[in-house]
Amino acid sequence: MANILVVDDEPNIREVVGLYLRREGHSVIEASDGEEALRLARQQPPDLVVLDLMLPKVTGLEVCRRLQSDQRTPVIMLTAKSEENDRIIGLGVGADDYVVKPFSPRELVARVEAVLRRVQPQPDAPPPDERPIELGALRVDPRTRDVQVASKSISLTAREFDLLYFLARHRERVFTRDQLMELVWGYTFSADTSTVTVHIRRLREKIEDDPTAPRYLQTVWGVGYKLSAGEQ
Repeated sequence: MANILVVDDEPNIREVVGLYLRREGHSVIEASDGEEALRLARQQPPDLVVLDLMLPKVTGLEVCRRLQSDQRTPVIMLTAKSEENDRIIGLGVGADDYVVKPFSPRELVARVEAVLRRVQPQPDAPPPDERPIELGALRVDPRTRDVQVASKSISLTAREFDLLYFLARHRERVFTRDQLMELVWGYTFSADTSTVTVHIRRLREKIEDDPTAPRYLQTVWGVGYKLSAGEQ
């Protein structure tokens, strides 16, 4: 059971999302604006936040920023189709995923469960190989979660690091978007894969000299993505 904070200024959305989450055994607290969300999060730090972007008083993006500055808090954003730029910014400040309105409550719950599985420790899991991985000038250290390009540290969100590290561990292997959704995001159901595209684009902007002609994070047209050693 997880403690989940649901933040939306529409009462019916809070009610429906809360109902489905409680059915799965989770504890749900609700907030109708950004100020209330921050206050409740300080009083009782949630295990995960379902967060609408368009909120009164304090925007969803600012709520996400403040939550991540206090401590690492998993966030799933609720957005409208017209809020693509805000979705990209939200992922950049630490949100784990987003769901576009109108959405299926069952899909949202499945995404919540997937994020919780990813962030919660698995006691029976084998210890990971924590040796740094080097591909050309790119260095990925899973122990410190530090990424460097030509000895310069690169700031990544938690999910950006997870995606890059996964591809680094499987260098030169091509993965489809659906495979990455399952293996990195933990989604075993059919889901919108555009979040993979957004994360790939953001990673390229951070690790590539020229994101339009990537040396490391390469597209295999008609298939998916792979990480290469960066050799031209």
